[in-house]
Amino acid sequence: MSRIVQLLPLEDWDQEQFIKDNQEAFNFGALEEFGLRDQHFEEDGQIISRATIEQAIADGQAYRIVDEANTILGGVVLKIEGEKGELDLLFVSPAAHSKGIGYATWCEIEKCHPEVKIWETMTPYFEQRNIHFYVNRCGFRIVEFFNKFHTNPNEADEVSEKIQEQFPDGMFRFQKIIE
Repeated sequence: MSRIVQLLPLEDWDQEQFIKDNQEAFNFGALEEFGLRDQHFEEDGQIISRATIEQAIADGQAYRIVDEANTILGGVVLKIEGEKGELDLLFVSPAAHSKGIGYATWCEIEKCHPEVKIWETMTPYFEQRNIHFYVNRCGFRIVEFFNKFHTNPNEADEVSEKIQEQFPDGMFRFQKIIE
C-alpha cells in the first residue's frame, strides 16, 4: 500500500514541538521499542539532545511530515549541496510506526530533490530497524563503519570523541547513488 505524505517546511512557531517530537521518537526507538541497549545519552534522559536537533535545523532544511489530512506524522532535516544530499534527521511519530510513513517520506524526499545524485546518512550500529530501513527499503549501502579504531575524518576530534562516548560500538555511514 502506497502512503501519501507531504513535506512542509518547518515553521518557526513549530520548532519547539518539532524538537520534542524528535526526542520522543528517538527515545521510543532506542528505549521503549527494543529495550534499553545503550546507557549513553546526549543529555539527561534523551537519546538526541536539544542542541543536536537545533544545530541540524540551523544547518539544514527542516520539514514536517504530514499526511493528506495534514496530520503531523514526523519530521526530517536535509542538507542539500548541489548533487549531494545528507539525511541528517528522519523521525516518525511512534503512533505511525510500521505504516509505511518512513518509506513514503523517503520517496517524497527523492521526488522533491531530483538534483541530488548521492545521498548519505548515519545511524548507530545497534539500530537494526534503521539499518533494515535504509538498506532493504530505501536502497542505501553501508559504506563505512566509524568506531574507536576508525574515526570520522570529517569531524573535529572533540566531536568524534563525543560520538564515541555516546556510541562506543560505532556508527554506520550509508550512501545511496542515484543513476
